[in-house]
Amino acid sequence: MSTSKSPHFCVECGSNYLVEDDDLGEIVCRNCGVVLNDHVASSGPDWRAYTPEERDAKAHAGPPISYSIHDKRLPTCIGKDSKDRCGRALSPTQRQEMYALRRMQNKVSLQSSVAHNLRHAMTELDRLADQQHIPKPVQERAALIYRKALEKGVLRGQSTSAMVMAALYAACRLCEVPRSLSEFAMRRSDRKRLGRCYRLLVNRLDLRAPVDDPVRCVAKIAAKLSISERTQQHAIAILNEARVKGLVSGRGPMGLAAAALYLACSVEKDKATQKDLSEAANVTEITVRNRYKELKENGVSFGPKK
Repeated sequence: MSTSKSPHFCVECGSNYLVEDDDLGEIVCRNCGVVLNDHVASSGPDWRAYTPEERDAKAHAGPPISYSIHDKRLPTCIGKDSKDRCGRALSPTQRQEMYALRRMQNKVSLQSSVAHNLRHAMTELDRLADQQHIPKPVQERAALIYRKALEKGVLRGQSTSAMVMAALYAACRLCEVPRSLSEFAMRRSDRKRLGRCYRLLVNRLDLRAPVDDPVRCVAKIAAKLSISERTQQHAIAILNEARVKGLVSGRGPMGLAAAALYLACSVEKDKATQKDLSEAANVTEITVRNRYKELKENGVSFGPKK
């Protein structure tokens, strides 16, 4: 059942908040219950399925468009199955012909430099997203950012792998998924190059990424150290108080979240050292120690009283 605001009004009460029942083919007023139309054409499929396997078998359309695949799943591909549409096995001559056609199709589809670049970039993006456990919507956003950068010529003279990492990091920032530059870069030099590519994407594509919220980083750090939920709530209360006192802006969210967790652990008697928290947050111990001192010197309490 889908709910929508219809441009028509109810003839009984004048309400415009109507409910369209796809199963019964009716439009009903949610306010008084009057059936306004009982012959609504269904926009759904002309078949029924009771299991995911049955739904996939009966579906007439292919998978949706995906920006994280180099050809967006639009072209028709020659499959690798050795059977025809009736299920009969292909002869050796037919299999050889299908192999030659499939090879020719792959060669023709990658003739342009843009298609070749996209295939390499989308493969790298899929590998990196799987390695960092990035959600699929964020991966699609990163692919769209990379495609826009390719269209505007931003990638000229830049490393493809570095720009893919920068696009994925930008997508994480835009979707408010807590990730740091250090998690994508393996070495310090890679981190500098990644930061430079990210700034290039932000300036040329006019991206408006929101400021990282340290509260979103608490659960990520705590999950690595098995810190209790009560301690996490304590840390969130500390961060909320620090935000009111103006201690959040200009600080790294991971380091601030680790310091708040360290304060909360000292109250809740959870075993977590500064070294453990710094490794889980992928920051240095000095960063955690400095943020911890700032919170204590500015009178940040230990969250809600017991």
